[in-house]
Amino acid sequence: MPVTDFSAATLDELIARAKAASKNTYSPYSQFPVGAAILTDTADIFAGCNVENASYGLTICAERNAVFQMVAQGKKTIKAVVIYTPTPTPSAPCGACRQVINEFGPEVLIVSVCDGPDVLKKRLAELLPDAFGPGNLT
Repeated sequence: MPVTDFSAATLDELIARAKAASKNTYSPYSQFPVGAAILTDTADIFAGCNVENASYGLTICAERNAVFQMVAQGKKTIKAVVIYTPTPTPSAPCGACRQVINEFGPEVLIVSVCDGPDVLKKRLAELLPDAFGPGNLT
């Protein structure tokens, strides 16, 4: 899937949805609000934010929150993920999120945006090379 598989308007919508989701975060421990928006193969968009927990291990990242909402609505294929952090530089998804995203789209485009001018655009396979996934079980 080339980076241009969807329009600039769709990318703008994903960024806006990720930014809006970041406003709903529950991040009293890290003070690191994150929003994510997922584009499915059917052009549906699902957004999520990070939700922290005092036990830390039960915290969920914005990307996984969005993926789980997507699955709850019956969708199973990710085309792109946009992540927003209100920081000067973009942040890539954590390892756990990379693995969960891989389950539903190993070649998806990951776009990380921030309040600064930099944008990170990479295929998930670049961020998680030689990943273990559903294909390993057959």
